[in-house]
Amino acid sequence: MEIAALVSGGVDSSVVVYRLKEMGYDPTIFYIRIGMEDKDGYIDCPAEEDIEITSYIARKYGCRFEIVSLHDEYWENVVSYTINAVKRGLTPNPDMMCNKLIKFGCFEEKWGKDFDYIATGHYATTSVINDKVFLSTAKDHVKDQTYFLGQVDYMQVSKLMFPIGNLLKSEVRRIAAEQALPSAQRKDSQGICFLGKINYNDFIKRYLGERKGKIIELETGKILGKHNGFWFHTIGQRKGLGLSGGPWFVVKKDTQRNIVYVSNGYNPETQYGTVINLQGFNFITLDPWGDFEGEKDIAFKIRHTPEFTFGKLVKIGDIYRIYSDEKVQGIAAGQFGVIYDRECRLCYGSGMIIGQE
Repeated sequence: MEIAALVSGGVDSSVVVYRLKEMGYDPTIFYIRIGMEDKDGYIDCPAEEDIEITSYIARKYGCRFEIVSLHDEYWENVVSYTINAVKRGLTPNPDMMCNKLIKFGCFEEKWGKDFDYIATGHYATTSVINDKVFLSTAKDHVKDQTYFLGQVDYMQVSKLMFPIGNLLKSEVRRIAAEQALPSAQRKDSQGICFLGKINYNDFIKRYLGERKGKIIELETGKILGKHNGFWFHTIGQRKGLGLSGGPWFVVKKDTQRNIVYVSNGYNPETQYGTVINLQGFNFITLDPWGDFEGEKDIAFKIRHTPEFTFGKLVKIGDIYRIYSDEKVQGIAAGQFGVIYDRECRLCYGSGMIIGQE
């Protein structure tokens, strides 16, 4: 069986190679260059250390190693999507797009076709039910990354392997230490996939500039301060507002008038909602209820967190609507709602959030 292992130099993907060798496979290791750089050479995400570690892993386990570039595709599919979404006042999720369009999209089209499976260091698993492959959650519920995989399709998930999905993060670290892997003590990467060490606001400023606007208290209409552009702020944001007497939370944005609305206190009613509308909903494998009718009991997430929220899912025309059993904080248009079974095991699919009530 031919397996392509996507290795980044981090501890998780490094241990993937060890696990595959233990299973008796001889994977080909791929390092994907996706450093973001525009025509002016603004950003070039340094990858030398990552490549050095990945090259060491390949030598250690006797694997073939290739460095491939998806730089242009990354700009066209992920970075441009992020900029355009922010410009429209939405909250994008570039990591989901990277998985769907780059790692399991462009890579598969250019190099993955020659392989039976693509293995990654995601904390996720797959389950086979009635001969169908389903995306399912990881053993480590804190590290579970199925939310970021919620946009993949069936052709992609049926070809994916997650060799560390049945391990706890602590077990992955222990294996890396026992194998004397150079990534054993490496910190987990944080933040948006393509930015590296670049500050998010600096990145947004580069492409969208600044435009002064008002910060207004939603309940009273009182002007509290100024901001440099609504695109620097997202629903549910608390830090970075520069307001005294807080905490203040961003609860609404008027993109036409460049106004950011805020509410005061740790639990302002305006921070929460119980109804979430999803457009473009896509089941990864199949509609588990057959021809969808009525309301279904579900678990769901609207962001990457360890916790699941429970509720009901109904279909209204082309919209799938979540009625949450409890109030949900920071429902942001542009983010994705990912649907799971009530046991929080199978990941059914996702749609983009378009509003709340």
